[in-house]
Amino acid sequence: MILTETAHAKINLYLHVTGRRDDGYHLLDSLAVFAGAADTLFFSSDAAALSLSVEGPFGAELSTDATDDNLVMRAARLLAAEAGHTPTGSLTLEKTLPVASGIGGGSADAAAALRLLQQAWDVAVSEERLFELAEKLGADVPVCLAQRSARMGGVGERLDPAPALPDCGMILVNCGLGVSTPAVFRARDGGFSEAPALPAAWASAAEMATDLARLHNDLEAAACALCPTIRDVLSAINALPGCLLSRMSGSGATCFGIFDTPEAARRAAAQLSALTQARSWWVWAGGLAGRPKTSESRPAA
Repeated sequence: MILTETAHAKINLYLHVTGRRDDGYHLLDSLAVFAGAADTLFFSSDAAALSLSVEGPFGAELSTDATDDNLVMRAARLLAAEAGHTPTGSLTLEKTLPVASGIGGGSADAAAALRLLQQAWDVAVSEERLFELAEKLGADVPVCLAQRSARMGGVGERLDPAPALPDCGMILVNCGLGVSTPAVFRARDGGFSEAPALPAAWASAAEMATDLARLHNDLEAAACALCPTIRDVLSAINALPGCLLSRMSGSGATCFGIFDTPEAARRAAAQLSALTQARSWWVWAGGLAGRPKTSESRPAA
């Protein structure tokens, strides 16, 4: 038996740091969406003991971390313990998303493991309990579990309905230089931001971009100070024909641009890839995934 699960890239359309808890964790407000770009996780039932191999364009960056500390294996062990199940089978992760790049790749992989192994092992666990397990794996794992656009709050565990999104296009660009999330938070200057009011829906990509332009990513300036190439990426995206908004996602270094349609984004990506400075960058373009007409989320914690 071979099963497959897709782990889509999570994009923060804006990210406001709204406060800080006594334990040091920052409180956030963000609108998370999912791009068509994705890793793929495969499961085969042909092994008596659970194993993981990592392949793909960015697999080598995880090859030394493909055992106990990998989030996929941690998710597998957590689900097995919950079910009282002996973990079996072989997992293969096709890693096509850049590593540690602000688009939730590792969290999406862990969430995919929970979904995939729940099916493979026939684990009877409620949706709410699965979200609780996801929270134990990391702040971004719960939203990646559903792979639906959501308003994220708290430290990432609070998921509320997102505005209904238009059928827009998106380009993702990563310069290949990593930035440390803790270092970005330490370098962040300034106070805290308010959680904005959002509409119930956006009728067009242009309308959405206009509203988002009034918001920001509170980590962008700090990430650019640590990795100035991010500024070059943002400038390159913003200069593309038809770009409605450019911004960094998460703690970086991946940046995105919003376009009217997926086709417009793909045309812009082809133009960007022809530029000398961008030839070593990772570039993806297309549409959004997990874009329900009526936004869904689990009840707020």
